[in-house]
Amino acid sequence: MERASNTNMMTAMFRDRDSAERAYEELRARGYDKDDINVVLSDEGRKRHFSGDLDRDGDTELGNKSLEGAGAGSAIGGTLGAIVGAVAAIGTSVAIPGLGLVVAGPLAAALAGAGAGGLTGGLIGALVGAGIPEERAKVYEEGVKEGNIVLGFKPRTSEDARYFEEHFQKHRGEHIYY
Repeated sequence: MERASNTNMMTAMFRDRDSAERAYEELRARGYDKDDINVVLSDEGRKRHFSGDLDRDGDTELGNKSLEGAGAGSAIGGTLGAIVGAVAAIGTSVAIPGLGLVVAGPLAAALAGAGAGGLTGGLIGALVGAGIPEERAKVYEEGVKEGNIVLGFKPRTSEDARYFEEHFQKHRGEHIYY
């Protein structure tokens, strides 16, 4: 795990939905609310990971969170699928067509507050503006463009940070930073 001196957000990137889903469910099981967890993926990634099986999307918080960011879905259940879809309706998810992104969680609120001017730097600018170091933001931007899913949250304790580092690795998380 690489430590960043200017942020306390832990982030990890996942290449597939199942890995991201398991990591998200682990966060929820440890007491993190859906509004504590950032999810960033490209619109193409959302389509690839979440649009093929609508029944499954409604059963997962990640799938719903991704669908909400695209303007569809409903806030049901406690899975990542449920959240990715429904959070747009309640203001915690932002679909950013100009950037081709779906963003859910606290980062979405920051992006919405930044307005169009805050988004001119693309995903890198948005992530750096949220306190993520530029070198890490570049890695995530490239991964998101490739269809990967980035999860981020602020660990409540150093024990949580260690716990999630281990669990994100177990769930095939890559580029895990804290």
